[in-house]
Amino acid sequence: MSTTLNQPSISVATPIKSPVSTRRVSDVATRTFHWLFAFSFLGAYLTADFERLRGVHVALGYTMLGLLGFRIVWGVVGPKHVRFKLLFGKLSGGRTWLNDVRKADSIQAMPWRQGQNLLMAIAVLSLLVLVLPLVGSGYLVNNDLGGKFIENAHEFFGELYLWTVISHIALIALISVLRLRNMASPMLTGRVPGPGPDLVKTDQRVWAAMLMLGCAAWWVWSLFR
Repeated sequence: MSTTLNQPSISVATPIKSPVSTRRVSDVATRTFHWLFAFSFLGAYLTADFERLRGVHVALGYTMLGLLGFRIVWGVVGPKHVRFKLLFGKLSGGRTWLNDVRKADSIQAMPWRQGQNLLMAIAVLSLLVLVLPLVGSGYLVNNDLGGKFIENAHEFFGELYLWTVISHIALIALISVLRLRNMASPMLTGRVPGPGPDLVKTDQRVWAAMLMLGCAAWWVWSLFR
């Protein structure tokens, strides 16, 4: 007579990976403005030399001006991370940064991070300010005012704006390498990895929807009127 013993089965629990914590640092409205702004300039630049696409070129140029108006309002009433107070605060630190550079006795002692923030603030402000002469000269050209001089000025500001955009992208890439972190991700996902509270409490989706609808309505009206 044999006795069968039921041995208790032993199961090995599979460890559950905890999700990587992230925090929100950019709202949807700001990101929508950013990409509409980039799309408008890129589209206007690519259509500049095609007479058949002049209507598209003009519509996108005026879109940039309208988006600049939104950004000015947003810089006053928007979330803290996009207000001009923060931007100008970084710019005002330029003199302090230069003093710290003079006092640094080695490469390691240089205020690199502060300098990176200063350069980024200069690039952002340049991209906003240059819209005025770019679109202003384009308005004069579109209405046959100013002659060849204004045409050359418009082309100059267009090329200057392009190189400012390229410098802005290159600076983001460089800072990403130096800080070992993707500095472009906040404009894609609105979030950065790491623990801590959200710097942006709400996504401002209503503002984002108004921006998109406003641009779409303007494009339809200007191209099909």
